[in-house]
Formats: sequence, C-alpha cells, structure tokens
Amino acid sequence: MRKTALLAGATGLIGSHLLPLLLESERYAKVIVVGRKAVPTVHPKLTQVVTDLDKLEDVRLQLIADDVFCCLGTTMKQAGSKEAFYRVDYLFVVKVAALTAGNFASQFMVVSSLGADAESGVYYSKVKGEMEAAVRQLPFRAVHIFRPSLLLGDRPQPRLGERIGAAVLGVLKPLMRGPLEKYRPVTGATVAAAMLRAAGEDGGGVCIHLSDEIAAG
Repeated sequence: MRKTALLAGATGLIGSHLLPLLLESERYAKVIVVGRKAVPTVHPKLTQVVTDLDKLEDVRLQLIADDVFCCLGTTMKQAGSKEAFYRVDYLFVVKVAALTAGNFASQFMVVSSLGADAESGVYYSKVKGEMEAAVRQLPFRAVHIFRPSLLLGDRPQPRLGERIGAAVLGVLKPLMRGPLEKYRPVTGATVAAAMLRAAGEDGGGVCIHLSDEIAAG
C-alpha cells in the first residue's frame, strides 16, 4: 500500500528540495505540507495545511501520515534571540514529532546539526541535542537524525557566514579525509535525497546520519 508523507519546513533549503522528491516518489500516494505559508507548488498528491505552528494541535487530525520529514530550523541571527531560536528549533520540531507520533506515524526524519549535544556549552548545539533527545523518546518505529556539516545551496535569505565558510571549506575539502570527512560541506539537495532514501529502508530504531555518510549515498 502506498503511503502518506508529511513535510514540515518545505520552504527552507532542504525542504524545498525534498518536496519535489516526495511528490515524484512512487512510495507516496499523498504528501502533506504543513507551515505558516502555502507553497506555490500545485500537484494532485499535494495537500497543504496552512497554520501558525503555535496552533498545530488545532489541525492534528490533518497531520496523519506514515513518514514524517521535519526540516524546520533557523539561526540565532534570523531568530533574533535565544528564546525565538529555541521556539523554532526545539519547541516546534518536538511538537511536530509528538503530534505525528500520537497519530501513529511510523518514521520520523529530522534535520539536526553536526555537533548536536545536549551537554554542549554552545547554545545552538545544546538546543539541537536536546531536540534529538526528546524526539528519540517518542514511539516511532524508526527515527533518522541527519547531522549535516555546513549546508550549501541557494537560500531565500543568503547567510554570509555560510558563504564564507563554504569558500574556506571548498579549499580545504581535498584535505578532509578520515575523521575529518564528517566536516565536509554538503548540499541541501543531497540531504533531501538522503532523507527520502532513509525512509525507503523501512528500518527500525534510531539512526544518526553524518555529512560524509549523507554525501556517500
């Protein structure tokens, strides 16, 4: 039986690449996108749930899916404060996970970050680690956590720091071998493809995907 996919964060770097992959995939008969704004895509498989993420409970029955893909995320600069960053990267992500787990979703694929660690002294990494810990406790058959290093690709709002980092790492890439391979930059399109591929494995348990593994396919 063909399945239903749910995507949160369809307008971001990874989500914008993932949406067409989900729509093209023969695995899915229906693709639900949930977010504050509708995406411009029109497709017979596509159902859009437009809502403020603070009000996800109100649309819970519209979020029934087999495989859930969560690409929500921001930066400290974009968020404007630690509280606003925490709201997007922890509260909203965990809320999507909890609601869909309650709807008996089987798999949860989520974008985290290299260095995620609930005990980290770096706030960004700490929040990502706390998010991962919360998601792992939910009753999904499988949880896939993607920890890319620097993300490459065209964003609606370019990030200067990432552009500088990409240039530097581009020069250093040939030297990044062995233990350093996990620090290699990876494109949003590559992460999106890896998320779909992981869902298709229909496995179980918790799996962590680092940049080198994501890029290797």
